Amino acid sequence: MEHQQQEIYASREHKQSHYDKRLILKIVKEVEAGLPRKEANRIYGLGKSTLHGWMRDYGSSNYHQNIKRKSFSNLQKRTIVRAIEQGRVTIKEAKTAYNIKNENIIRSWIAQYKSEKVEICIENTSPMAKDKSSLKDLEKEVLEKALQEAELKIKALNTLIDVAEDQLKIDIRKSLVPSSLKNETGLS
Repeated sequence: MEHQQQEIYASREHKQSHYDKRLILKIVKEVEAGLPRKEANRIYGLGKSTLHGWMRDYGSSNYHQNIKRKSFSNLQKRTIVRAIEQGRVTIKEAKTAYNIKNENIIRSWIAQYKSEKVEICIENTSPMAKDKSSLKDLEKEVLEKALQEAELKIKALNTLIDVAEDQLKIDIRKSLVPSSLKNETGLS
């Protein structure tokens, strides 16, 4: 018959003393093998922070990689949400495919991006657009000013033509009406 050898660990004399290193490594291996942390805390009478510190200090690199919280960029989150909204995947499938710990995380992303879509769709009108009468008055004023400027330019050009005709003795304004019609219509 085989004798199972049970390891005996040094007991702590008081709360301030250290745990036996062999016990620490045994607990860390058990947690890595799948023992829930809460259960390990209950069995061995540990505090949350004690076990957390041991896992941080003595846990294997493989364990650290698997336990790390994944962070997703906004683009990744939007891509996942869009895939769910388009019906290409379900929330459960997305959780599994992207190794997301909880479905509620995905649901919060969906809510977040739905509110963003609403904000994009809200029309922000300027105060001037609300008061259409003042906009029309402003437009009318601008058009009237442009008309006045155009009339001044026409007067200036007519004056220049008159001065040129007088000084150069050239008929600059040529009539489009033939001279035979001028006599009949009374135009000179």
